[in-house]
Amino acid sequence: MTNVLIVDDERVVQELFSHYIADASDRYRLTAAIKGAANAELFCVRECVELILMDICTADDESGIDATAQIKKKYPRVKIIIVTSAPDYRFIEKARAAGADSFWYKEVSTDELLNIMDRTMAGEHIFPDATPGIKIGLADSTEFTQKELEVLSYLVQGKSLTEIADLMGVDYTTTKTHIKHLKEKTGIQSISRLAVLAARTRFILPEY
Repeated sequence: MTNVLIVDDERVVQELFSHYIADASDRYRLTAAIKGAANAELFCVRECVELILMDICTADDESGIDATAQIKKKYPRVKIIIVTSAPDYRFIEKARAAGADSFWYKEVSTDELLNIMDRTMAGEHIFPDATPGIKIGLADSTEFTQKELEVLSYLVQGKSLTEIADLMGVDYTTTKTHIKHLKEKTGIQSISRLAVLAARTRFILPEY
């Protein structure tokens, strides 16, 4: 029997995942469902948790990715599946870097999530091939180059073009060229509106 911890600040999601675990009571036992990622490590000590279903954006702005990195460093035996509804394009790679065992989006069926849990406990690492596409103005997010995504991320953080050029190690003209391409693809001429739309669609969350 595998002891499972749910970390998610949405009650509906907690209840849904609890149902999933109850459906597989021959393999999984729910240890607890908590709202904040910062407390997850305590349960690894006190409750012998073996599998964590970890949201990224949890209560009090606590990062599930940061918590994953800390837990995997101290308790590498604990399996962690990042489960999120946010389509932020950076999250998959951030989860990998933190040591997460698997990653999936919340829009999954009971059978699918339980399959991911079973395979993860068997030692597999399951990650989506790509982030779900998001419409930003006229463009699909999959149309942006890696450099354009980087520029857009800095815009969402409120950085100026000069600051972006310095952070990326390029000249000001190159940064303006990336901005020009973003405007052409999206049809949005205001960079502040472009940044707001990227944040509003959760394609780039400023706090992460």
